Amino acid sequence: MKPRELRDLSVEELTVKEKEFREEEFKLRFKKATGQLEKVARLGIVRKEIARVKTIIREKRGSE
Repeated sequence: MKPRELRDLSVEELTVKEKEFREEEFKLRFKKATGQLEKVARLGIVRKEIARVKTIIREKRGSE
């Protein structure tokens, strides 16, 4: 998701998104450990998405 799209979401929705990305990251790490992961770059993308969501949550909580 683009940062602009994430900023339009509420803190609760962002928390749900973060949880979804964390679950995806866990599945990808598990696949990587078992040698079944084909697109290794996806793991880095998901980590950046988690960081992006956490940053936007922090921004929103700071402005409240």
